[in-house]
Amino acid sequence: MSESIIKLENVSKTFRLGLLGKTVIKAVDRVNMEIRKGETLGILGESGSGKSTIAKMILKIYSPSYGRILYRGRDIKEFKGSKGLKEYYRHVQGVFQDPYASFNPRRRVLDVLRDVMKNYYPTLPPEDIDREISTALEKVGLNISEVAGRYPHEFSGGQLQRLSIARALLVKPEVIIADEPVSMIDASTRIDILNIFIDLKETEGLTVAIIGHDLGLTRYASDRVVVLYRGQIVEEGPAEILNEPSHPYTQMLAKAIPRIDKKWDSKIEYGVGSLALGATGVGCVFADRCPYAMDICRREEPPMVDLGKAKVKCWLYTKK
Repeated sequence: MSESIIKLENVSKTFRLGLLGKTVIKAVDRVNMEIRKGETLGILGESGSGKSTIAKMILKIYSPSYGRILYRGRDIKEFKGSKGLKEYYRHVQGVFQDPYASFNPRRRVLDVLRDVMKNYYPTLPPEDIDREISTALEKVGLNISEVAGRYPHEFSGGQLQRLSIARALLVKPEVIIADEPVSMIDASTRIDILNIFIDLKETEGLTVAIIGHDLGLTRYASDRVVVLYRGQIVEEGPAEILNEPSHPYTQMLAKAIPRIDKKWDSKIEYGVGSLALGATGVGCVFADRCPYAMDICRREEPPMVDLGKAKVKCWLYTKK
């Protein structure tokens, strides 16, 4: 097993809403997870599952309400102040969902990339800065001549996402956290973007966490996956588990993908579920939608059961 670079230990995140903050939403609920060196980890779940909140906590945009996040054994809350944050972001970079919001529309893209280099490598001569930028752009399928002099609005969404990846690569990070990196670009270019991450893992030894809601794309790009529902991990294992998922929620995600080689089973019905965000605190978080729910599912929280290849948080796989 590869060494752990980033580790989440019993991490929870709650938000308070309303004028008096009386409404409490638990976006992430006691998550234990690790990102291992040289792997692509897929973090899968529908909207509201907590996956983007996890990404933002790893990137220090949010702080955990409980638990801790470690980078190579060091609590990331120790990276504070401008110097500490700069040190952390040398190792851990983010690529975000909206490529159009990733660049200042008033500034030329090449100037933005040069600013990144000047910030992290202030003594580097201009010609060396452009050489490093050219190298990063080539890794994402672009060249510096087609970027020079152009503003963000002059690029397509797919090109801007490539530029976002190139910008992250400029500081030579060990880990990239990619939060829904293909959800806002054309379907025809999504695989191309995912292939960039796959190539970087294979050629550069880059470690990547890809957050997504599309089971097919997550399976394609990942070595290992964790599946989130209402802030909890309900299934985890190698990406192949998505071919024959064990947890009823992961099965529901799989059934939502049309397949020409397999007729969709319409006999199994899943409930709509509660509109409340976060875990209910009683029983299984999926019980109100699960077609296999039993009395114990509504009374007691299920344990995480080791099935060998996969781990599943479900009463179906225990001796009750």
